[in-house]
Amino acid sequence: MSANSSDSPLQLDIVLVKAGRTKIRYPAELLHDDGTHVIVRAAWAGAGVRDFGFVRFEPGDVFTEHYWRDRWYAVKEVRGPEGVLKGWYCDITRPASVSGGELVVEDLDLDLWRSADGTAVLRLDEDEFAESGLETTDPQAAAAARSALDELELRAREGDFEALLA
Repeated sequence: MSANSSDSPLQLDIVLVKAGRTKIRYPAELLHDDGTHVIVRAAWAGAGVRDFGFVRFEPGDVFTEHYWRDRWYAVKEVRGPEGVLKGWYCDITRPASVSGGELVVEDLDLDLWRSADGTAVLRLDEDEFAESGLETTDPQAAAAARSALDELELRAREGDFEALLA
């Protein structure tokens, strides 16, 4: 199903679940859904500014978010209010599910950042992942999460990263 032909934008609630609880919920405009790859656009949903040191997310930022029903990650293109690309924030998650106007993903703690110019590729939150206990409680999911992070990092460093989003 393509959402591009609609007269009025279709909306989805994006629901990020962590450790069995909703971490954040926010509205997004559905841009595309082909049954596997879902693309939405949303404004920065955080409260105020979030400064990571390597990037700032702030009111006015626009996220074009890519989710897959068969991949263990989500890729979020981040642009400032003027449309300038800041980079890509990637969440390692269980595959997405879409039902009843909601797109739900479970955050598995691991993240990757790729700067707009591709010079900075950062693996994030590996300490949180280790502390989550997933490697003990669900070793298959933990292995899939690590594999997804490795795949994204390799793509981010070797130059075919943006091909993921086509």
